[in-house]
Amino acid sequence: MISNRESARRSRMRKQRHLDELWAQVVWLRNENHQLLDKLNHASERHDQVLQENAQLKNEASELRQMIAGMQFSSPCPSSRALENEPCSGLPQNE
Repeated sequence: MISNRESARRSRMRKQRHLDELWAQVVWLRNENHQLLDKLNHASERHDQVLQENAQLKNEASELRQMIAGMQFSSPCPSSRALENEPCSGLPQNE
């Protein structure tokens, strides 16, 4: 009978120790989960910023292409290949 009680006491202690370990693991996992969510939110915010920046840069590139195309149509100078052989009529010449 005493041996049975001692065995039951040891069993309760093992269960309590196991329960304590499980609760410690729960705390650790919740903390880890919180940190991962913070990292995910930060990465998501950064992703949104990069998408906005990319859209802005694409828009700027498009505007610059349009400006260059407009300059080519209104330029008094011939194309760059022709410049090798012909002087530009709209600019003063270096002598």
